[in-house]
Amino acid sequence: MSTPTLPMGLLVSVRSVVEAAAALAGGVSIIDIKEPGRGPLGRAESAVTAAIVTVVAGHTPVTLACGELADGPVQVAEYFQEVCSRLAVGTPPPVAVKAGPGRLAADCWFEAFKTLQAALPPRVEAVAVAYADWGSARSVRPELILAAAKEAGAKTLLIDTFDKSGPGLFAVAGVNTIRSWVALARQAGLRLALAGQLSFAEVTVVFRLGGEIVGVRSAACIGGRHGLIDAELVANLTAVAHGREVTAP
Repeated sequence: MSTPTLPMGLLVSVRSVVEAAAALAGGVSIIDIKEPGRGPLGRAESAVTAAIVTVVAGHTPVTLACGELADGPVQVAEYFQEVCSRLAVGTPPPVAVKAGPGRLAADCWFEAFKTLQAALPPRVEAVAVAYADWGSARSVRPELILAAAKEAGAKTLLIDTFDKSGPGLFAVAGVNTIRSWVALARQAGLRLALAGQLSFAEVTVVFRLGGEIVGVRSAACIGGRHGLIDAELVANLTAVAHGREVTAP
């Protein structure tokens, strides 16, 4: 079994160099770049993404949100290459990309994911994604993607919510279901990342349930999902990720 490239801990999704600096100041484990105005895994403009990667400069791993696999796995790889072409020589590139399973049946997802892996450079991880609110995404249940992810060659599985105007992960799935996902991921040898409008208190619960990577945006922002990442909020969430007791802001 191959070792996951992504570290355990807190992932924060940022949309600008200012937000990336705040996330770094808060001690984040992974910086994810996305444009929240373009959907759950909205792809940022390549110039914006490259500017953020340059600011991060290898201080922490960077992942890229790349939209939906149904829009073209090869196009995801081309976006990655375009971002890298804008980086100065010696700047560490992003370590992973992720694209959602929206509008794909299980067999179509499998083939699209394999195509994405083949199109990426060897050291770049393709993160498998499932949506807890799979009906809204016209996708398949997370359990089906979880069962297929290892065979597809995935190292990490992200379970997120598709409809960011709807209920969050806990309202969609519930504690028992999340606990079962953690167990299934461990059995499959997958690193499990969980996200989906998680509150500060819910982030604490996810880590206690055994989630290895917890992704946030709203909980790290002043003003919600479309607000601005705040270094102090990130620092509090990072403390939770490291098992320290922190009072909810």
